Amino acid sequence: MKLTKEQISNGIWILAILLILFTPIGFHARVLFNKVLARVITPNIEDENEQAILENYHWELVDLEDRSFNLQSKEGEVVVINIWATWCPPCVAELPGFAELYSDYKDKVTFAFVANDEKDKVVAFLEKKGYELPVYFQASYTPRKLASGTIPVTYVIDRQGKIVVDKTGAANWNSDKTRSLLDDLVAE
Repeated sequence: MKLTKEQISNGIWILAILLILFTPIGFHARVLFNKVLARVITPNIEDENEQAILENYHWELVDLEDRSFNLQSKEGEVVVINIWATWCPPCVAELPGFAELYSDYKDKVTFAFVANDEKDKVVAFLEKKGYELPVYFQASYTPRKLASGTIPVTYVIDRQGKIVVDKTGAANWNSDKTRSLLDDLVAE
């Protein structure tokens, strides 16, 4: 049986799709794709009448050194929460922007990068990338207003507890728009 050009072409496409979906090559391709998307997508501020209020700040977290942290201690401050994982291409894609934003705002805004992953994988990932971020793991149930079925998800909470940004998926967190929002929230 002789293969036609169309059959060979289809076989190549099937092989390429399988490589993208089921190998590390595919993971890196999806990260790259999400990086491109994240550069053009900036998080939107929720409409004033649609902003949920975080009434329950009680959320026990544990940092990389096994120290306890309760989000309740940050009530009344501007808080950025990002829930992510090392195996999630959109999460990995948006972290470089977060690292730059954190570097400039860590003294003004509370950041919590909550990992849905194994600690050893997170530590290895952070060391490989050179990120110095405040990473936590959940030690109690997530407050209902911050619960999401997908990652990455990011929340920006103002001093009054309003969730002014509720963004699922990769975004450019180091944008002028985000920086302006944080500057305004810090100044309130």
